[in-house]
Amino acid sequence: MSFTTTETIQRLWDKFLREQMSAMPPEERKQYEQQFEDRFNDLLKNAANGSQDGFLDLVGFGGQGAVGFENLSYPYIQPDFNESVVPSQLHAAAELYFIYQHERMKVFQVVDVLLRLFQDGRMRIQRGPGARGLYLLEKWKPLRYTLRDRNTAYRRAFNYGSTQAPAGAIVNRTFHRQFLGFIVALAQYFRDLSISEVIRGGPLLNQRPFGSISTVQRIGLDLRYALDRATYGNIFALTMETGHYLSQVLKLLDAPDIKKAFDANTKWDVVEIVSSRYLGGVAEPSQRARMAESGRRIIQFISDSDFKTAGDPILFQSELRPIGPHAEAWLAAYRMIPEGRSFAGGTSTLKSVIGVQSARV
Repeated sequence: MSFTTTETIQRLWDKFLREQMSAMPPEERKQYEQQFEDRFNDLLKNAANGSQDGFLDLVGFGGQGAVGFENLSYPYIQPDFNESVVPSQLHAAAELYFIYQHERMKVFQVVDVLLRLFQDGRMRIQRGPGARGLYLLEKWKPLRYTLRDRNTAYRRAFNYGSTQAPAGAIVNRTFHRQFLGFIVALAQYFRDLSISEVIRGGPLLNQRPFGSISTVQRIGLDLRYALDRATYGNIFALTMETGHYLSQVLKLLDAPDIKKAFDANTKWDVVEIVSSRYLGGVAEPSQRARMAESGRRIIQFISDSDFKTAGDPILFQSELRPIGPHAEAWLAAYRMIPEGRSFAGGTSTLKSVIGVQSARV
Protein backbone atom coordinates (compact mmCIF):
# COMPACT_ATOMS: atom_id res chain seq x y z
CA MET A 1 0.00 0.00 0.00
CA SER A 2 1.47 3.36 -1.00
CA PHE A 3 2.23 6.25 1.33
CA THR A 4 -0.51 8.31 -0.33
CA THR A 5 -3.10 5.62 0.35
CA THR A 6 -1.97 5.39 3.98
CA GLU A 7 -2.25 9.15 4.39
CA THR A 8 -5.78 8.96 3.03
CA ILE A 9 -6.69 6.27 5.56
CA GLN A 10 -5.34 8.38 8.40
CA ARG A 11 -7.09 11.52 7.20
CA LEU A 12 -10.46 9.85 6.77
CA TRP A 13 -10.32 7.68 9.89
CA ASP A 14 -11.34 10.41 12.34
CA LYS A 15 -14.30 11.36 10.19
CA PHE A 16 -15.36 7.73 9.91
CA LEU A 17 -14.98 7.24 13.67
CA ARG A 18 -17.09 10.30 14.49
CA GLU A 19 -19.85 9.16 12.18
CA GLN A 20 -19.93 5.65 13.62
CA MET A 21 -19.74 6.74 17.25
CA SER A 22 -22.45 9.38 16.87
CA ALA A 23 -24.85 6.72 15.61
CA MET A 24 -24.32 4.50 18.68
CA PRO A 25 -26.07 4.83 22.03
CA PRO A 26 -23.66 6.07 24.76
CA GLU A 27 -23.76 2.76 26.60
CA GLU A 28 -22.53 0.90 23.48
CA ARG A 29 -19.70 3.26 22.53
CA LYS A 30 -17.31 1.98 25.18
CA GLN A 31 -17.70 -1.55 23.87
CA TYR A 32 -16.40 -0.58 20.42
CA GLU A 33 -13.85 2.15 21.22
CA GLN A 34 -10.92 -0.24 21.66
CA GLN A 35 -12.01 -2.37 18.69
CA PHE A 36 -11.90 0.68 16.42
CA GLU A 37 -8.45 1.62 17.74
CA ASP A 38 -7.14 -1.92 17.17
CA ARG A 39 -8.59 -1.95 13.65
CA PHE A 40 -6.89 1.36 12.85
CA ASN A 41 -3.51 -0.01 13.99
CA ASP A 42 -4.05 -3.13 11.88
CA LEU A 43 -4.68 -1.00 8.80
CA LEU A 44 -1.45 0.94 9.32
CA LYS A 45 0.51 -2.24 9.93
CA ASN A 46 -0.88 -3.94 6.81
CA ALA A 47 -0.07 -0.86 4.77
CA ALA A 48 3.58 -1.17 5.77
CA ASN A 49 3.76 -4.91 5.20
CA GLY A 50 2.40 -4.70 1.68
CA SER A 51 5.90 -4.14 0.29
CA GLN A 52 9.18 -5.34 1.77
CA ASP A 53 11.29 -3.22 -0.57
CA GLY A 54 10.33 0.23 0.62
CA PHE A 55 13.89 1.27 1.41
CA LEU A 56 15.20 -0.04 -1.93
CA ASP A 57 12.48 1.90 -3.74
CA LEU A 58 13.42 5.01 -1.78
CA VAL A 59 17.09 4.92 -2.88
CA GLY A 60 16.23 3.83 -6.43
CA PHE A 61 17.47 0.22 -6.28
CA GLY A 62 14.06 -1.42 -6.47
CA GLY A 63 12.53 -3.17 -9.44
CA GLN A 64 10.86 0.07 -10.62
CA GLY A 65 13.90 2.25 -10.17
CA ALA A 66 13.50 5.62 -8.48
CA VAL A 67 9.86 6.24 -7.52
CA GLY A 68 8.12 9.26 -6.05
CA PHE A 69 7.27 9.60 -2.39
CA GLU A 70 3.60 9.18 -3.16
CA ASN A 71 4.26 5.62 -4.40
CA LEU A 72 6.43 4.45 -1.52
CA SER A 73 5.03 2.03 1.04
CA TYR A 74 4.27 3.39 4.48
CA PRO A 75 7.20 2.82 6.97
CA TYR A 76 5.22 1.58 9.96
CA ILE A 77 7.51 0.65 12.88
CA GLN A 78 6.11 -1.68 15.54
CA PRO A 79 6.69 -0.20 19.03
CA ASP A 80 8.18 -2.84 21.32
CA PHE A 81 10.35 -0.98 23.82
CA ASN A 82 8.10 -1.64 26.81
CA GLU A 83 8.05 -5.39 26.07
CA SER A 84 11.84 -5.75 25.78
CA VAL A 85 12.49 -6.90 29.34
CA VAL A 86 13.62 -10.23 30.81
CA PRO A 87 10.85 -11.48 33.15
CA SER A 88 13.16 -13.76 35.15
CA GLN A 89 15.37 -10.79 36.05
CA LEU A 90 12.40 -8.75 37.26
CA HIS A 91 11.05 -11.63 39.34
CA ALA A 92 14.53 -12.09 40.82
CA ALA A 93 14.56 -8.39 41.70
CA ALA A 94 11.29 -8.86 43.63
CA GLU A 95 12.78 -11.73 45.63
CA LEU A 96 16.03 -9.81 46.14
CA TYR A 97 14.05 -6.94 47.68
CA PHE A 98 12.44 -9.42 50.09
CA ILE A 99 15.88 -10.79 50.98
CA TYR A 100 17.27 -7.28 51.45
CA GLN A 101 14.67 -6.38 54.06
CA HIS A 102 15.50 -9.55 56.00
CA GLU A 103 19.17 -8.61 55.74
CA ARG A 104 18.27 -5.29 57.36
CA MET A 105 16.36 -7.20 60.05
CA LYS A 106 19.70 -8.91 60.89
CA VAL A 107 18.38 -12.43 60.19
CA PHE A 108 21.63 -13.50 58.53
CA GLN A 109 23.70 -11.99 61.34
CA VAL A 110 21.56 -13.75 63.95
CA VAL A 111 22.27 -17.12 62.32
CA ASP A 112 26.01 -16.35 62.32
CA VAL A 113 25.79 -15.57 66.05
CA LEU A 114 23.95 -18.82 66.72
CA LEU A 115 26.63 -20.76 64.84
CA ARG A 116 29.33 -19.12 66.95
CA LEU A 117 27.47 -19.79 70.20
CA PHE A 118 26.90 -23.40 69.13
CA GLN A 119 30.59 -23.87 68.34
CA ASP A 120 31.67 -22.26 71.63
CA GLY A 121 29.19 -24.23 73.74
CA ARG A 122 27.47 -21.08 75.01
CA MET A 123 23.96 -22.14 73.97
CA ARG A 124 22.16 -24.90 75.86
CA ILE A 125 21.22 -27.15 72.93
CA GLN A 126 22.79 -30.41 71.85
CA ARG A 127 20.55 -33.01 70.14
CA GLY A 128 17.37 -31.26 69.00
CA PRO A 129 16.35 -30.19 65.47
CA GLY A 130 17.92 -26.78 65.98
CA ALA A 131 21.27 -28.29 66.99
CA ARG A 132 21.23 -30.58 63.95
CA GLY A 133 20.35 -27.67 61.68
CA LEU A 134 23.25 -25.61 63.01
CA TYR A 135 25.56 -28.61 62.56
CA LEU A 136 24.52 -28.98 58.93
CA LEU A 137 25.01 -25.25 58.28
CA GLU A 138 28.45 -25.44 59.87
CA LYS A 139 29.41 -28.56 57.93
CA TRP A 140 28.15 -27.74 54.44
CA LYS A 141 28.11 -23.92 54.43
CA PRO A 142 25.30 -23.87 51.82
CA LEU A 143 25.42 -20.10 51.27
CA ARG A 144 28.40 -19.42 49.02
CA TYR A 145 27.50 -15.76 48.46
CA THR A 146 29.13 -13.69 51.20
CA LEU A 147 27.83 -10.52 52.81
CA ARG A 148 29.96 -8.53 50.37
CA ASP A 149 28.40 -10.37 47.41
CA ARG A 150 24.91 -9.65 48.69
CA ASN A 151 25.68 -6.01 49.43
CA THR A 152 27.02 -5.62 45.89
CA ALA A 153 23.77 -7.07 44.53
CA TYR A 154 21.68 -4.67 46.66
CA ARG A 155 23.80 -1.80 45.44
CA ARG A 156 23.42 -2.73 41.77
CA ALA A 157 19.70 -3.49 41.82
CA PHE A 158 18.44 -0.89 44.33
CA ASN A 159 21.37 1.47 45.03
CA TYR A 160 21.06 0.48 48.71
CA GLY A 161 24.06 0.45 51.00
CA SER A 162 27.53 1.93 50.73
CA THR A 163 29.35 -0.98 49.04
CA GLN A 164 31.27 0.10 45.98
CA ALA A 165 29.75 -1.31 42.80
CA PRO A 166 32.11 -3.16 40.42
CA ALA A 167 33.71 -1.01 37.75
CA GLY A 168 31.50 -0.86 34.67
CA ALA A 169 28.41 -2.31 36.40
CA ILE A 170 25.07 -0.56 35.93
CA VAL A 171 23.72 0.77 39.24
CA ASN A 172 19.99 1.47 39.50
CA ARG A 173 20.51 4.87 41.13
CA THR A 174 16.90 6.00 40.77
CA PHE A 175 15.25 2.88 42.22
CA HIS A 176 14.16 4.18 45.60
CA ARG A 177 12.89 7.47 44.18
CA GLN A 178 10.88 5.71 41.48
CA PHE A 179 9.71 2.91 43.77
CA LEU A 180 8.49 5.38 46.37
CA GLY A 181 6.86 7.45 43.63
CA PHE A 182 5.06 4.42 42.20
CA ILE A 183 3.74 3.40 45.62
CA VAL A 184 2.59 6.96 46.33
CA ALA A 185 0.86 7.16 42.93
CA LEU A 186 -0.79 3.81 43.57
CA ALA A 187 -2.01 4.83 47.01
CA GLN A 188 -3.23 8.20 45.69
CA TYR A 189 -5.09 6.50 42.86
CA PHE A 190 -7.16 4.40 45.25
CA ARG A 191 -7.72 7.33 47.60
CA ASP A 192 -9.11 9.28 44.65
CA LEU A 193 -11.17 6.25 43.70
CA SER A 194 -12.71 6.18 47.18
CA ILE A 195 -13.61 9.85 46.82
CA SER A 196 -15.16 9.23 43.41
CA GLU A 197 -17.35 6.49 44.84
CA VAL A 198 -18.82 9.04 47.26
CA ILE A 199 -19.51 11.90 44.83
CA ARG A 200 -20.48 10.03 41.67
CA GLY A 201 -23.10 11.82 39.68
CA GLY A 202 -24.08 10.24 36.36
CA PRO A 203 -23.93 6.81 34.78
CA LEU A 204 -20.59 7.48 33.04
CA LEU A 205 -18.91 8.68 36.23
CA ASN A 206 -20.07 5.47 37.81
CA GLN A 207 -17.77 3.57 35.44
CA ARG A 208 -14.56 5.55 35.76
CA PRO A 209 -12.45 6.59 38.77
CA PHE A 210 -11.06 10.07 39.34
CA GLY A 211 -7.52 8.72 39.83
CA SER A 212 -4.90 9.14 37.12
CA ILE A 213 -3.96 5.79 35.63
CA SER A 214 -1.34 7.40 33.38
CA THR A 215 0.84 8.44 36.34
CA VAL A 216 0.87 4.89 37.73
CA GLN A 217 1.63 3.45 34.30
CA ARG A 218 4.42 5.92 33.48
CA ILE A 219 6.32 5.45 36.74
CA GLY A 220 5.76 1.67 36.58
CA LEU A 221 7.27 1.44 33.09
CA ASP A 222 10.31 3.52 34.09
CA LEU A 223 10.84 1.45 37.21
CA ARG A 224 10.55 -1.83 35.31
CA TYR A 225 13.06 -0.69 32.68
CA ALA A 226 15.58 0.48 35.29
CA LEU A 227 15.31 -2.79 37.23
CA ASP A 228 15.75 -4.84 34.06
CA ARG A 229 18.96 -3.12 32.96
CA ALA A 230 20.55 -3.28 36.44
CA THR A 231 19.97 -6.98 37.22
CA TYR A 232 22.13 -8.78 34.68
CA GLY A 233 24.92 -11.09 35.81
CA ASN A 234 24.64 -13.18 38.97
CA ILE A 235 21.56 -11.48 40.44
CA PHE A 236 19.27 -14.36 39.43
CA ALA A 237 21.65 -17.07 40.75
CA LEU A 238 22.37 -15.14 43.95
CA THR A 239 18.66 -14.62 44.59
CA MET A 240 17.85 -18.29 44.06
CA GLU A 241 20.60 -19.53 46.37
CA THR A 242 20.12 -16.87 49.05
CA GLY A 243 16.35 -17.26 48.93
CA HIS A 244 16.57 -21.01 49.61
CA TYR A 245 19.08 -20.35 52.40
CA LEU A 246 16.79 -17.72 53.98
CA SER A 247 13.86 -20.12 53.83
CA GLN A 248 15.86 -22.79 55.67
CA VAL A 249 17.28 -20.51 58.35
CA LEU A 250 13.82 -19.11 59.13
CA LYS A 251 12.69 -22.69 59.74
CA LEU A 252 15.82 -23.23 61.83
CA LEU A 253 15.09 -20.21 64.03
CA ASP A 254 11.65 -21.71 64.69
CA ALA A 255 13.15 -24.95 66.04
CA PRO A 256 11.83 -25.71 69.56
CA ASP A 257 15.25 -26.22 71.18
CA ILE A 258 16.56 -22.89 69.84
CA LYS A 259 13.44 -21.04 71.02
CA LYS A 260 13.74 -22.71 74.43
CA ALA A 261 17.41 -21.69 74.70
CA PHE A 262 16.38 -18.03 74.48
CA ASP A 263 13.03 -18.35 76.29
CA ALA A 264 11.29 -17.29 73.08
CA ASN A 265 7.82 -18.05 71.75
CA THR A 266 8.47 -17.44 68.02
CA LYS A 267 11.41 -17.23 65.65
CA TRP A 268 11.03 -13.47 65.58
CA ASP A 269 11.50 -13.42 69.34
CA VAL A 270 14.79 -15.24 68.74
CA VAL A 271 15.83 -12.62 66.19
CA GLU A 272 14.93 -9.80 68.58
CA ILE A 273 16.67 -11.32 71.63
CA VAL A 274 19.87 -12.24 69.77
CA SER A 275 19.96 -8.80 68.09
CA SER A 276 19.60 -7.05 71.44
CA ARG A 277 22.21 -9.16 73.22
CA TYR A 278 24.91 -9.58 70.58
CA LEU A 279 24.28 -7.21 67.63
CA GLY A 280 23.76 -3.82 69.23
CA GLY A 281 20.00 -3.60 69.06
CA VAL A 282 16.86 -4.58 67.15
CA ALA A 283 16.44 -3.38 63.54
CA GLU A 284 12.70 -2.61 63.09
CA PRO A 285 11.54 -6.21 62.49
CA SER A 286 7.82 -5.35 62.36
CA GLN A 287 8.21 -2.57 59.79
CA ARG A 288 10.82 -4.44 57.73
CA ALA A 289 8.66 -7.57 57.57
CA ARG A 290 5.73 -5.56 56.19
CA MET A 291 7.95 -3.73 53.69
CA ALA A 292 9.43 -7.07 52.56
CA GLU A 293 6.03 -8.65 51.91
CA SER A 294 4.33 -5.65 50.30
CA GLY A 295 7.42 -4.47 48.41
CA ARG A 296 7.92 -7.88 46.83
CA ARG A 297 4.27 -8.06 45.76
CA ILE A 298 4.42 -4.59 44.22
CA ILE A 299 7.58 -5.38 42.23
CA GLN A 300 5.99 -8.64 41.06
CA PHE A 301 3.01 -6.66 39.77
CA ILE A 302 5.34 -4.23 37.97
CA SER A 303 7.16 -7.20 36.44
CA ASP A 304 4.04 -8.86 35.05
CA SER A 305 1.94 -5.86 34.00
CA ASP A 306 2.21 -4.60 30.40
CA PHE A 307 0.93 -1.07 31.27
CA LYS A 308 -0.81 -0.66 27.91
CA THR A 309 -1.55 2.99 27.22
CA ALA A 310 -4.81 2.31 25.39
CA GLY A 311 -5.97 -0.48 27.68
CA ASP A 312 -9.36 -0.69 29.32
CA PRO A 313 -9.19 1.50 32.47
CA ILE A 314 -11.81 -0.58 34.26
CA LEU A 315 -9.84 -3.78 33.60
CA PHE A 316 -6.62 -2.12 34.74
CA GLN A 317 -8.40 -0.94 37.87
CA SER A 318 -9.45 -4.52 38.63
CA GLU A 319 -5.89 -5.79 38.14
CA LEU A 320 -4.57 -2.99 40.31
CA ARG A 321 -7.04 -3.31 43.17
CA PRO A 322 -5.27 -6.16 45.09
CA ILE A 323 -2.05 -4.10 45.07
CA GLY A 324 -3.63 -1.00 46.62
CA PRO A 325 -3.57 -2.27 50.23
CA HIS A 326 0.07 -3.29 49.80
CA ALA A 327 0.95 0.27 48.77
CA GLU A 328 -0.73 1.74 51.85
CA ALA A 329 0.84 -0.89 54.11
CA TRP A 330 4.33 -0.27 52.69
CA LEU A 331 3.98 3.49 53.16
CA ALA A 332 2.75 3.11 56.74
CA ALA A 333 5.75 0.90 57.59
CA TYR A 334 8.20 3.11 55.69
CA ARG A 335 7.26 6.16 57.73
CA MET A 336 8.27 4.31 60.91
CA ILE A 337 11.87 3.44 59.94
CA PRO A 338 14.76 5.93 60.11
CA GLU A 339 14.99 6.34 56.33
CA GLY A 340 11.31 7.19 56.05
CA ARG A 341 10.95 9.69 58.84
CA SER A 342 11.86 12.51 56.46
CA PHE A 343 9.19 11.38 53.96
CA ALA A 344 7.98 14.55 52.27
CA GLY A 345 4.44 13.30 51.70
CA GLY A 346 2.56 12.02 48.67
CA THR A 347 2.14 15.26 46.73
CA SER A 348 5.77 16.36 47.08
CA THR A 349 7.06 12.88 46.19
CA LEU A 350 4.93 12.62 43.06
CA LYS A 351 5.98 16.08 41.91
CA SER A 352 9.61 15.12 42.35
CA VAL A 353 9.29 11.84 40.45
CA ILE A 354 7.37 13.22 37.47
CA GLY A 355 9.55 16.36 37.30
CA VAL A 356 7.08 19.01 38.41
CA GLN A 357 8.71 21.90 40.24
CA SER A 358 6.99 23.28 43.32
CA ALA A 359 5.75 26.81 42.95
CA ARG A 360 7.92 29.41 44.67
CA VAL A 361 6.32 32.18 46.66
